[in-house]
Amino acid sequence: MGTDDMTDPRAVGIGIVGAGFLAETRARCYGRIGAARLTAVTSLTAERAQAYAARHGVPAVCKDLDELLAREDVQIVDLCVPNLLHRPMAVAAAAAGKHVVCTKPLTAYVGQDLKADATDEEIGGVDKGRMLEVAVADAQAMVDAADAAGVQLMYGENWIYAPSIVRAAGLLKKSGGAVLEMHGWECHSGSHSEYSKVWRHTGGGALIRLAAHPIGAMLQLKAPCRPVSVTAEVGDLSKVAAATGADMHLATGWKDVENWGVAIITFDDGSRGVAHGSDNLIGGMQSKLRIRASNCTFECNLSPHDLVRAYAPSADVFGDAYIMEKIEGGAGWTTPLPDEDWSAGHADMCSDFVAAVLEGRPALATGALGLDVTRVVYGAYVSAAEGRRYDL
Repeated sequence: MGTDDMTDPRAVGIGIVGAGFLAETRARCYGRIGAARLTAVTSLTAERAQAYAARHGVPAVCKDLDELLAREDVQIVDLCVPNLLHRPMAVAAAAAGKHVVCTKPLTAYVGQDLKADATDEEIGGVDKGRMLEVAVADAQAMVDAADAAGVQLMYGENWIYAPSIVRAAGLLKKSGGAVLEMHGWECHSGSHSEYSKVWRHTGGGALIRLAAHPIGAMLQLKAPCRPVSVTAEVGDLSKVAAATGADMHLATGWKDVENWGVAIITFDDGSRGVAHGSDNLIGGMQSKLRIRASNCTFECNLSPHDLVRAYAPSADVFGDAYIMEKIEGGAGWTTPLPDEDWSAGHADMCSDFVAAVLEGRPALATGALGLDVTRVVYGAYVSAAEGRRYDL
């Protein structure tokens, strides 16, 4: 049963806010769940919402968020919207008695404490310590709003649901070993969206867009241990002198955000985690986590993995067939991912969110995790700006 089945009385109604790339992923994943159905969608433009509804069999297109929140057949509101909308929409949804799914990052600093006519330069130039205060306060407000309304705020971090990481976590628990260090990274050739290159739209660069994934996974794996400090470096490596004017296959034109960042997290038991985000990788996307424990080691490959390997002498052999995210072409050896929604954890994440609502239990990825990730990411920005370890 998928989104076209309207007969299951237990089916959880999902209201989608947004109709872009992430909303497409959500539609595929919810469509695999027997106890879920997409009941309504709203987007910035009616045309995009209507096209989304037609593609995925969504029965209701709402003119705005208020109309979607007023529907009795919506129990979960899934926010697939830009960072600046996360807090106001999550608070509104919670006040309406809806459970909330919010993609990562839970919140970001995008100048929400400045005047509406603040320039890009003014927003990007705000002291990083102030950014941390505002972003963390927004995240806390979202958590508090959900708690006050008696609904769940679920954090859309797919990494902790990835089968490779779930399997490693299970074996780690069985081993009784102590995690000593973790290394995680997400890297690709960079977003070509101009919005991703300006702080006012994203609240940061590679650290918040990419490294937030391994940071979330590490915090989850180390719980109940807590992060106590973070040390970080950031930079725009597309501006390296030797790369200027060279044959460039990477995204360029970053304005006031980094396209490379590394954060070293220290936990209260003395262990370490190293999270890396980079827009300087040619050849597809890499999403990987390595765990080194006292009596075992794990290497978790979300992307790429080698369930399928393929060879083609030229790019036209496979035509326009999808291989994997961010791959530049199908020539040579490639790793066509057979089910990216599953291997990246998106499918099981959506399944857990629906089950959590049905069973009246917390989801694995909660707003509290998103709050912690926000604190670590912006602590990393403070560290990089001030050249020192930042105590969390």
